Amino acid sequence: MDAIRRFTKPQLRRPRALIAFEGWNDACESASGAVRHVLREHETEEPFALIDPEEFYDFQVRRPTVAISGGDTRSLTWPSTRFYAVPLPHQQRNLIVVLGEEPSFRWRTFARTLNVILAENDVEQAVLLGAFVGQVAHTRPVPVIGVTTDRELIERHGLSTSRYEGPTGIVGVLQEACREEGMPTMSLWAAAPHYLAANANPKAMLALLERSLELLEVGVDTTGLRIAAEEFEQRVDSAMEDSDELTEYVADLEETDDVEAIDPESTEDLVNEIESFLRNQE
Repeated sequence: MDAIRRFTKPQLRRPRALIAFEGWNDACESASGAVRHVLREHETEEPFALIDPEEFYDFQVRRPTVAISGGDTRSLTWPSTRFYAVPLPHQQRNLIVVLGEEPSFRWRTFARTLNVILAENDVEQAVLLGAFVGQVAHTRPVPVIGVTTDRELIERHGLSTSRYEGPTGIVGVLQEACREEGMPTMSLWAAAPHYLAANANPKAMLALLERSLELLEVGVDTTGLRIAAEEFEQRVDSAMEDSDELTEYVADLEETDDVEAIDPESTEDLVNEIESFLRNQE
């Protein structure tokens, strides 16, 4: 059975792809939040294709969701990877947005399947988004790390690099699959403050989106996301005013250049303190 479900064939001009997955690669919803902003901004609701979940997900880990009204089932939603065409009529190229959940099984087959859809639509270049929690301060610009086989791209766009060695997620696997197919691909990773790990982080979303749009050479209005990022930072600043310990801790973070991933449980008390404050503000 073909794992690809095609609904329409979009008419695209020199398309490039922006790709994000929820799950292990998506600290603070930074990657998925960035691409969702693009879809909301262009009121893009219906995918033109998706990858059927049957072969790739453990439904006991990621169960489908059901909506019931008046005793009748209104909808059953399965985990999937969806492909959206974003028209940019006044620009030189269109955008394909890919949003999914990290699969459970057969990652290499999944990556090849995803590449089939990109190839069918003549995608010229792809940017993959990810995020991790690191020892960074929310008061500083969000560090964005670039991973690519083309060193010149890193230098041209002033991206940080990483020395990371360890487990990877579907973003790393897909980037390698794209390289094997000869498609220029870069992954961008935002470092989100570990003491805010339990909260969606619009500041990290904005940093990822702005850098990815620059790489893809397309324009999308980020005003709404910028406002959300400013409001988020103000809320965190308010929380810091009531905690000398947190204020001192963040001041120390402002002096470090180390953005490698860490375990947020190492500062669990601080995480719980600020999470409780932000939750009470909602």
